[in-house]
Amino acid sequence: MHLALASTLLAGLAACTTTPPDSAVPVQRAQAVLRATTTAQPVAGQPVAGVLYFDEMKDGSVRVSGTVRNLKAGSQTGFHIHEKGVCEGDGTSAGGHFNPGGTAHGMPGHGHAGDMPMLQADATGTARVQYTTQGIALSGPNSIIGRAVIVHRDADDYQTQPTGNAGPRLACAVIETRG
Repeated sequence: MHLALASTLLAGLAACTTTPPDSAVPVQRAQAVLRATTTAQPVAGQPVAGVLYFDEMKDGSVRVSGTVRNLKAGSQTGFHIHEKGVCEGDGTSAGGHFNPGGTAHGMPGHGHAGDMPMLQADATGTARVQYTTQGIALSGPNSIIGRAVIVHRDADDYQTQPTGNAGPRLACAVIETRG
């Protein structure tokens, strides 16, 4: 009897297992490993660091996810994709925000393609990123491959042109494809 009950339970569990819909499976993935660009960091002796992933989905959207550590606890911090994939010195080598449409800086989805939502650090100074956008891609004219991601020191006001008054660049990473 116990064997029959166990078989029935296992069959029921197998029926509950789900496979993500095709639209939730990335068709291409890229990543960016953040490294500090300056010694003036929010947490002394702990440079801003993290890994961000960019997953292009079947519907053409890009899901941005990852973690950024060593931010000022409880802070909001500007975070953008920049036009050049160069992270030398203080990060200004990455140029301005990625802006293939020539639009004004603004809220994510309403400004530059490179305008991202602010990072929101928790009490430990860690920000978790989870954002989906149609404004960027991993191929074609809006491709972010080979461009840089910048984490700024200050909050983005989403109004000041062309950068949102987000302050100095604390960390930078080049976005690279990943197998």
